[in-house]
Amino acid sequence: MNALTEPSLMEPRGSHLAASLPAALDRLLSALLERRWTTSASDRLTHGSDESSYLPCPPWGVAYPQSTDEVAQIVRLCSEHRVPVIPYGAGSSIEGHLLAVAGGVSIDLSRMSHVLAVRPEDLTATVQAGVTREALNAALSGTGFFFSVDPGANASIGGMVATSASGTNTVRYGTMRENTLSLTVVTADGRVVRTASRARKSSAGYCLTQLFAGSEGTLGIITEVTVRLHPVPEAIAAAVVTFPDTVSAVRCVMETIQLGTPLARAEMLDALTIRAINAYSGMTLQQAPTLFLEFCGSEASVAAQSELVAGIAAEHGGSDFAWATRPEERSRLWKPRHNALFAALQLRPGSKSLTTDICVPLSNLAQCIDETVQDIESSGLLAPVFGHVGDGNFHCLVLVDPNDATELQQAEQFSARLIDRAIRCDGTCTGEHGVGLHKKPYLVLEHGEDAVDLMRRIKRALDPHNILNPGKVVDVQVP
Repeated sequence: MNALTEPSLMEPRGSHLAASLPAALDRLLSALLERRWTTSASDRLTHGSDESSYLPCPPWGVAYPQSTDEVAQIVRLCSEHRVPVIPYGAGSSIEGHLLAVAGGVSIDLSRMSHVLAVRPEDLTATVQAGVTREALNAALSGTGFFFSVDPGANASIGGMVATSASGTNTVRYGTMRENTLSLTVVTADGRVVRTASRARKSSAGYCLTQLFAGSEGTLGIITEVTVRLHPVPEAIAAAVVTFPDTVSAVRCVMETIQLGTPLARAEMLDALTIRAINAYSGMTLQQAPTLFLEFCGSEASVAAQSELVAGIAAEHGGSDFAWATRPEERSRLWKPRHNALFAALQLRPGSKSLTTDICVPLSNLAQCIDETVQDIESSGLLAPVFGHVGDGNFHCLVLVDPNDATELQQAEQFSARLIDRAIRCDGTCTGEHGVGLHKKPYLVLEHGEDAVDLMRRIKRALDPHNILNPGKVVDVQVP
């Protein structure tokens, strides 16, 4: 399937799934939710569109529950009528996760937006799935703790668990998998399951929390999340430094990490991305491969880390250091990185972006980026490169004319070569965006047929009628 065209149905309608919204289900959902159930064209279009390169694929209706119990009731009704359900968070997916490829009901969790408990003494917080990461950190203001996972977009916590999101802080604090302690999940038959207690560790049974993390709504609908919190560091310093080429920048980060320096963030932007940022934000940054770094800890340790990294950077050709320690200064330095995605899209107005997110072992990162940059140059594609090089993850935004079939094919071929390159390096086809629709063909290449078959069997066991976000992650056959 071409990732830049409207997705075809993942399974035929009229077999075991409803072919359209049953009138009886429409009446039942309207009675249950009243004005929080809608079939309006505008709401359906919004919930059938995301940040991916796919064309919209609207659901039949949109439900706005306010509690776990309401989600369970909605799922039970849809299960009885064999109608698919697709969880919806902030709509920031870029792999087609929320597209209603088999029709169905979009369950918008944005009104489940309460911070249920903050427990500084346990370093945990429990939130409803619709709480965004920025809202959670606002609620933590003044506690001395923060929630660390920062994918860039102001995503919902439930959606971040569902895609196993990560981002700029991963090199120090880990991904959503490491920062999720327990979940409340509604299963395909409408039961409510709590996956774990709040204990720091447990040997009691299968790890259901990690099973649902990264499942993209295909195994259950996450309604509540208990996350790990981290102390706000005593001191933080940020640095921006330019390099003669991307490989030199990456090798600087590799050597820094291998020496045991506890970087808090390590982001690389290539010269094209910097050019886009300058045009988008009116800045005058040097148009060269650039590292955005952050250090945290005690005042003394931050000073020592900064001095050490400055020396390593100089050995790799790094120059034009800019340092900042005050919050407003650090925000100014980091603003270009946070604007990178939107800035890159303006390099070619009217284009669509096929966004890649491969991740490889750190020892293979420099070679992988070097080969990818050469591939971009030889193919003639317009594709800024940037990413979280501290954990081996980088992105290429392939900007193409959605009406040009030749460009679409070239973009897909480049993406396939990039993923093949990553897997040959013992890496992954998706470091943080998830599988969705686009990465499904590569799961067998990465994991092998037996492992993917096991995933299908888990899917069939937990969702025998395939109503939970069908068509995503793995395709299954239902009798």
